[in-house]
Amino acid sequence: MTPARRELALRLLNLSLLVLFPLAWFAPLARAGLLPFFDLDEISVITGIQALWEEDLALALLVAFFAMIAPLLKTALLALIHWGALKPRALPLLGILSKLAMADVFLVAVYILLAKDVGVGRVEPAWGLWFFTACVLVSIFVTHLSKGPAR
Repeated sequence: MTPARRELALRLLNLSLLVLFPLAWFAPLARAGLLPFFDLDEISVITGIQALWEEDLALALLVAFFAMIAPLLKTALLALIHWGALKPRALPLLGILSKLAMADVFLVAVYILLAKDVGVGRVEPAWGLWFFTACVLVSIFVTHLSKGPAR
């Protein structure tokens, strides 16, 4: 693959994340239920933030930042670097934003494990957790391979 084609592929992959991240916010991260014989409720980033909003505004804002704002901001800033509107020296900042988004995936996984240990209800990871994780990992990968606008 030529360097120009590689750069174009990275640009397009990054731009696709501007659509994929919002889709991931509505995808079910986990299914949870109080007792084993009841149907499980699906929990997404959006429903999780809505529930937190009613109980703990500060935590809801923190989760919204990790799950929504950091990944989308990072993706948009990387697009600006790819198209030459922002200098490549901003790439280390984007690496930090990627890690913040990954923190959200880690927290969801930890909550699922903790809930399973309680033994009162049931919590199962759902396909949206894998989808959101893949978006974050692709974002980290694209950032790592990016060097700024093609010369």
